[in-house]
Amino acid sequence: MRANTVKYETFGAKDVTRTASRLATSLTLAAMSLGYGVVQLDVTIVNTALDAMSKTLGGGVAELQWVVSAYTIAFAAFILTAGALGDRIGAKRIFMAGFAIFTAASLACALSPNAVVLIGARLVQGLAAAILVPNSLALLNHAYTDDRARGRAVAVWAAGASLALTASPFVGGALITLVGWRAIFLVNLPIGLAGLWLSWRYAAETTRARSREIDLPGQFAAIGALGALAGAIIEGGGLGWEHPLVLSAFAAAAVFATLFVWRESRTEQPMLPLSLFGHRLFTLTTVVGLLVNIAIYGLIFVLSLYFQRINGLSAWWTGLAFVPMMGAVLPVNLLAPRLAERIGPCPTIVVGACISALGCLGLLWIEPETSYWAIFAQMIAISGGLGLLVPPLTSTLLGSVEKARSGIAAGVLNATRQTGSVLGVALFGSLVASDSAFMIGLHQSLIISAAVLLLAAGVIGFGAKAGGEQM
Repeated sequence: MRANTVKYETFGAKDVTRTASRLATSLTLAAMSLGYGVVQLDVTIVNTALDAMSKTLGGGVAELQWVVSAYTIAFAAFILTAGALGDRIGAKRIFMAGFAIFTAASLACALSPNAVVLIGARLVQGLAAAILVPNSLALLNHAYTDDRARGRAVAVWAAGASLALTASPFVGGALITLVGWRAIFLVNLPIGLAGLWLSWRYAAETTRARSREIDLPGQFAAIGALGALAGAIIEGGGLGWEHPLVLSAFAAAAVFATLFVWRESRTEQPMLPLSLFGHRLFTLTTVVGLLVNIAIYGLIFVLSLYFQRINGLSAWWTGLAFVPMMGAVLPVNLLAPRLAERIGPCPTIVVGACISALGCLGLLWIEPETSYWAIFAQMIAISGGLGLLVPPLTSTLLGSVEKARSGIAAGVLNATRQTGSVLGVALFGSLVASDSAFMIGLHQSLIISAAVLLLAAGVIGFGAKAGGEQM
């Protein structure tokens, strides 16, 4: 009888431990989703506030582009270093530091007295976002060792961002209408505090690679290349593409980019290990990430201006207009891993990119005061395609490299994606810089987006097949 009692107690203890472990893993996923969610929140919620910011702080389309692009430039430029820091110091420590910085920078954005301070605070926000995203993926990769479980966890992580994308236009429009645009940054404070507590309490620290060095020369070259390129494209729309400052910025971007590649090919511990591109799937997924973000995030910026400046919608109605578009991403994110399990991740990415491209082509006849319901389905297609391709894109990239390099691999993917966002906003914003030629620029943006998305589908579809990769 005594032996049976001991057996029962031993089984019960293991069962409790197993349950506690599952709970910790689930709450780690919740914390990582909050981290990615708050990053995405500050992409789309700012778009609903563009007109309100312009009226309060002054400036035209170029200044608004800098408010958006300052965030994404810092995000893209620092994300590789952030991934390396996570590998060296521990992803949990770096992730928590990123959450703290993001929360403080959000408060600075809310208190900004002018556009210059706001742009500066947005730069710091972007730096913190660069810390959050790759290290959240590294912590997920550490928590979920099974490929299938990891794929589904990444889908939930992406769905958290999708929820933020869905809620941000509605919440942003309501806050701007009731309180003012500064309130859209204050909403990050409770999210940041919750994410910090959950991370501290439940996330397990990753293995530290103390030999991992930080490539500061490469970092400075990356900042110079991306900043100069974005500046050239943004200012080119207003100053003219042959203006000496614009030409000088393009030249500086080329010089910095050359220095970056030269540095990374020669240093022992590069910020961007070029050997990663020896993995075909890694190369293909990073290229697709760049192309997709050029198309999608550039369009979101232009459509925000279309609703507010061309059709005269308030921040509230602009937010409502984006809710269905953003809302479509969440359920499709959850569907994506199951579809990828059935037809393969690469075909799922191809399908998603093609759906988004068809949505762009379907908007080509849009004009001022076009009925919202006449463009409703096309907007859903654009965002639904994005929701379908992101989870398999991310999971495929993580699965293409060894786990010890998951932090830097995640950083590369997100750096290329955010670089695409910078280029998309800069390029499409320059096309619509003049109110008199806005619709021409919008139509050009739609054509470019469709072409870029179809190119992305071809890259992953034919590239994976040519390399004999598992489709």
